[in-house]
Parts: sequence; C-alpha cells; structure tokens
Amino acid sequence: MAGFVDTTVKDIDERLRELKDEVSRLEAARTALTSDGARPAAAATPAPRGRRGTRGSTSAGTRHGRPGRPRGRRGGNTRAGQALELVRSEPGITIPRLAEAMKIQPNYLYRVMPSLEKDGSIKREGQGWFPAGK
Repeated sequence: MAGFVDTTVKDIDERLRELKDEVSRLEAARTALTSDGARPAAAATPAPRGRRGTRGSTSAGTRHGRPGRPRGRRGGNTRAGQALELVRSEPGITIPRLAEAMKIQPNYLYRVMPSLEKDGSIKREGQGWFPAGK
C-alpha cells in the first residue's frame, strides 16, 4: 500500500510541475497578445512538453503515451480558411456566430481572427468581421 501512495504522490507532483509550465506558457502568450506589439523573447520559446523518463518515454506523434495527430500544418481546409470563407459569405459575422457555424469553441477564433486581420484578409468593425476591401 505504501508503494502505491508513494507512486501516486510522485505522479501528482509531476503533473503539478507540468501544469505550472503550462501556466507559464499561457501567461507569456497572454502578455504577448495584450502588450502594445512588443513581444518578450521568453514568450517565443516554448517549454518542453511531455512526460519523458516516466513509465517509458514518449515518441514523436504521441503525448503521455497516447497516440495523437502529427503536429504541423495541414493542407487545404484549415480553420482559418473556413473562418475566412464564412466572413466572405456573411459580412459582419461575429466570433460566437463563426464558432457556432464551425462547430468549435470560440476561444480558438479569438486567436485566429486577428491573424487574418493582420494578413489583410479581413477587417473588424465593432464586434463584426468583414472581408477586407482590396
């Protein structure tokens, strides 16, 4: 029984360390997004991920020993592309409406839409998004 408790406490401690790393990354990302365009260099360097060295090591394409999708860009029909098409078909659309139409959570779009605006693909007026007039 003592071995189980010790192992469980170690697992909890390890997970707490991972969560602290994640909090640091999220705080850096939030600071970068809310600052006046100045990005701290530390925010650009992601912290290591995964649980290497415990219960076997993780390999590429897995996280916490579970299979996952490979990282990187997918071709063609990306979420940003889907959002852009919806903005073109429904000028003035809001992020909550976009998320509903795309069947995703709106928090992702709060990151994607400013990127599309920076690229010059769309523009924001109030809460609505419109195709950029070129």
